[in-house]
Amino acid sequence: METNETGIKVKKVLWPTDFSSSAKKALPYITSLTMQYGAEIHVLYVIEDIAHHESWYGEFDRTHIDKLMQWSNKSAEKRLDQICGRYLEGCPLYIKHIAVGDPAQEILKLIDKEKIDLVIMASHGEKGHFRFGSVTEKVLKNSSVPVTTIPVDLKKTSDS
Repeated sequence: METNETGIKVKKVLWPTDFSSSAKKALPYITSLTMQYGAEIHVLYVIEDIAHHESWYGEFDRTHIDKLMQWSNKSAEKRLDQICGRYLEGCPLYIKHIAVGDPAQEILKLIDKEKIDLVIMASHGEKGHFRFGSVTEKVLKNSSVPVTTIPVDLKKTSDS
């Protein structure tokens, strides 16, 4: 992130999403910041690696796990295309990322890899039952760049 005579200059913004209504609450902030600064918007979705949970899903061979992961990847690509086409058309530049692994770790890796200036994320995601989610907390505590969290009302998101 650089500063100039008018303040902070944001070139790259990361919006991690789990496709939940909670994550969607960050969109107005994302679009506003990217329009204001002409910044790139990086949209990240992380697929959980089911290979290390084989026993949870039954005894599948590697081919079956690979097929499940390919399906998850195609589904994520489709959802990211829908989000970017529907909500981010006004943004100067958006880049889609799909990763496999632990969401917090993958977010932190992408911050370094893409030289992200600012992360904007919901206070909790789809599985959030508390005011603050574990992924958000891990990112906040370990990020090398500012992280803005968008508060999400648990009662309102569970009804939508």
